[in-house]
Amino acid sequence: MAVEMTFVDECLKAYGSPAEPHGHAAGFWSWLEQQNPEAMARARQDADLLFRRVGITFNVYGDEAGAERLIPFDLIPRILPASEWQLLEAGLRQRVAALNAFLQDVYHDRRIIEAGVIPADLIYQNSQYRPELTGVHMPHNVWAHISGVDIVRAGQGEFYVLEDNLRVPSGVSYMIEDRKVMMRLFPELFSRNAVAPVEHYPDLLLEHLRSVAPVGVDNPTVVVLTPGVYNSAYFEHAYLAQQMGVELVEGSDLFVNDERVFAKTTRGPQRIDVIYRRVDDDFLDPLTFRADSTLGVAGLVGAVRAGRVTVCNAIGTGIADDKAVYPYVPDMIRFYLSEEPILNNVPTYLCRREQDLRYVLDHLPELVVKETHGAGGYGMLIGPRATKAEIESFRDRILASPQTYIAQPTLALSTCPTYVEEGIAPRHVDLRPFVLSGQRISMVPGGLTRVALKKGSLVVNSSQGGGTKDTWVLHA
Repeated sequence: MAVEMTFVDECLKAYGSPAEPHGHAAGFWSWLEQQNPEAMARARQDADLLFRRVGITFNVYGDEAGAERLIPFDLIPRILPASEWQLLEAGLRQRVAALNAFLQDVYHDRRIIEAGVIPADLIYQNSQYRPELTGVHMPHNVWAHISGVDIVRAGQGEFYVLEDNLRVPSGVSYMIEDRKVMMRLFPELFSRNAVAPVEHYPDLLLEHLRSVAPVGVDNPTVVVLTPGVYNSAYFEHAYLAQQMGVELVEGSDLFVNDERVFAKTTRGPQRIDVIYRRVDDDFLDPLTFRADSTLGVAGLVGAVRAGRVTVCNAIGTGIADDKAVYPYVPDMIRFYLSEEPILNNVPTYLCRREQDLRYVLDHLPELVVKETHGAGGYGMLIGPRATKAEIESFRDRILASPQTYIAQPTLALSTCPTYVEEGIAPRHVDLRPFVLSGQRISMVPGGLTRVALKKGSLVVNSSQGGGTKDTWVLHA
């Protein structure tokens, strides 16, 4: 019995028996239809076992039980043809180049503000702006070394950028392990399909981190700085350190002397040149930011200002992925690159603007409203899914602090076939490609596909019940 389709599906033209796959997915779908349901059920169990053995779990903040959970993994991959990836890659390179130019400008010449393209108060009154970094030189003028840009597909299949994650973007370990599990369970699929590899991401990441070492350092020492085992993404911190062959450290393992950062080792102090930090700005240096932080390194900002250590991503990058700054990214592309944006933004209303605020308050049942500093699917209202009471409660929150909210239309996000309790059914997805910036910009083909496993849900975050899929980019 066919499922009524109200959204663009990236794999199938129509569900039912027989299903009608799009051309680029025809080979995989033909294989899938030949699989025994019992064998696929066993494969799903094997996948869970493999993830548990690797230790690929996450913690949910606020979960009193404190239990580690597996992120559900779906065996049906998301498949992108080469032509679509080429468009995405060009748009992502363009966008990240403009965001890095913006960060360099904001902390130096401020041309974009003087030109009136972006309001000065939106920057200087923003909690993510770090005046301590004003005038600081970054190797190759790169501030956002690792960018996890969230892409959604809507309408007739157009791609939109939903968010620019430039602070401590996470999820890349799941991208890599999803692929490893698929290759282990179904090796024949990768001999039949020309799927672009992603397994070399750690090597690429290390290359980019080493390329932004301070001037004069020929053989840089790189470490991954983690808040510790209780962080929800700790698995990924340890995983990436292990895959790159570098040390995983906590703040207590490091100290600053003569504006240089050192690690404590059994052989004595070891100079650290590049820190891939997975700690938020506020906790990085108790002498500069939160004095009560035990997660950072006292004097780290001074070492950065002296040019004797590179922190990736740079302190202060949060100003470029703030949701209130997001609507101006197309203008950044035009201003710094003299190009038209390849990838579109989602139309966005800034509640700090009186006219936008009136529109949002009049149309709350139709809109998605987000906190400008919110993350992980928290602090948001999905109007079409909300009750009247929830809408009115959110209205009061917006009125109390309009500058901290934006609103966007509810997009008809694309779907992909997904294994659920009732069988194979469409579920909404997004994509987080990871863009690396150093001496050059590069990325592996694909990214992390997140899937909303609840029927009708548009929230893909793991903390909100979402899962992941392997993402295939097919060679031309």
